[in-house]
Order: sequence, then C-alpha cells, then structure tokens
Amino acid sequence: MQQAQNELGAFLRANRARTEPADVGLPPGGGSRRVKGLRREEVAVLAGVSADYYARLEQGRERNPSPQVIEAVGRAMRLTPDARTHLFRLAGLHPALTSAADRDLVHPSLLHLLDAFPAAAAYVLSPAFDVLAKNAVAAALLAPFEGAPNMVRVLFQHPRAREVFVEWPTVARATVHALRLHAGRFPDDPDITDLVSELSQASGEFRKLWQDNEVENMARAFKVFVLPEIGRIELTYQTFDVHDAPGQQLLVGVPEPGSASAAAIESLRTPAGRDAATA
Repeated sequence: MQQAQNELGAFLRANRARTEPADVGLPPGGGSRRVKGLRREEVAVLAGVSADYYARLEQGRERNPSPQVIEAVGRAMRLTPDARTHLFRLAGLHPALTSAADRDLVHPSLLHLLDAFPAAAAYVLSPAFDVLAKNAVAAALLAPFEGAPNMVRVLFQHPRAREVFVEWPTVARATVHALRLHAGRFPDDPDITDLVSELSQASGEFRKLWQDNEVENMARAFKVFVLPEIGRIELTYQTFDVHDAPGQQLLVGVPEPGSASAAAIESLRTPAGRDAATA
C-alpha cells in the first residue's frame, strides 16, 4: 500500500512542477517563487481542499482520498485524460487490471488479421512491449533487431536503434510514457516490473524519462524508419486494444498513399526487399 502511495505522491509532485501558474489562471509571481510550477497551497485552493489535506495526499499520509477529491486535483493541474486515469489508478480508485495469464499468446483470429494488412506494418505488443506477432512488412522493418523482441530494450540498448529510428528522442519518450501507463494498469505484471528495474539501472536516458512521471497512450503515432538499401519510410500508426487479452495492443502503421514510403513498403513485400532490409 505504501508503494502505491509513494507513486501517487511522486506523480502529483511531478505534475505540480510542470504546471505553470499562468496555465491555471494564477499570476506568475515573477522571481518571488521559490518552487517550480505550482505551490501545494495553490493546488489545494484550486481543488477546493485544505492545504494540510493536499500535503498529506502528496506525502502518502492520506490513505483514502475520495473520487471527488482526485477528480478535483486532476482538474486543478489540467491533467490530460490519460494522466487523470492514471491518477485515479494510483489512488486505488480504479480497480487495477490483471494482465491475462496467457498474455503472451495471440489469438489465431488476430494472427489472421495481421495478414489482412498487406500494405501496412502490423504487429501485436504485450503490456511490456514484447513483439508477440507481426506481419511480413513489420518483420522486414524490425529485421535489424532480430533476436531482440522487446521494443523498450531495443530503443535503449540496441546499437542500431538510433540508426533505424532517426527520430529516436520522440519515439523513446512516447514509449516510456506509454510503459508507465501500462505499469499503472498492470501493477502485477512481472515483465513490466523487471523491465523498468533493469533499464533504470542500465540506461540513464531511460531513468530520466521514467522519473518524469508522464503518462500517455500511443493511440496514434508517427514513426520514421531508415533501412539500408531501402531508405526512409514514414508511417502513421493507429493502436487498438485487444479486448479478449487485456494489455495486448495491435499496432498498424500505414504510409501516405502514392508516397515514396508506400513504394518502399511495397518493395518490402518481396523477398528481395526483405533481404535488403536486413543488409
């Protein structure tokens, strides 16, 4: 219970520091402000609670906040919908989802669906971002990382990650924010816990992004791949939750019709193109 409360306090403090007074209609205060972002007292006033109560909430001494209080605090700091949902979960007000025991198994019908996107990169991710299944185009795009199935480890540990993902900072930041959202949804998932522990020690860049305490789902994303002999491929991704396997997500990336990226994707559907991707 204490861990969840500490997580709640860290999340509140991080978001309070990110919220500028002007964002919530307060005077900036100039050089008289000794803290970055909002003061605790300002959040309390905006949320309609006492300063002492809000302090106890951040410090983990308030064990049973009401949904109304959590909603008011989230509204006071102008949290995004994803961040508000995460805040509720950290406060123990939304039942935490339990990832399915067979979360690494992909339903046969979903496997068939992957092949229904011949001109797109389609793959299924676990809650910890393991690639569980992929179609031919996705396999070609991810070929430089063959043998490294976890996309978070790829981003922060694979020597070719920044070569293939030329907009690496954007992709890395979005992935860590989504992983933190998953950690809130699936606190019992050992794959997520182990992954966060491992990379927090192994990668200063991951540790910094994780400590930012930002959350956001990856409903839509724009990714750029650069592959040897193929060149630059730009894809717009849409993410879908797999409802019969909580935590699994289907990602489908499509190029702009008639673009050079579309031609490159078409080439990846041939054996020669797939061989070039691995060069």
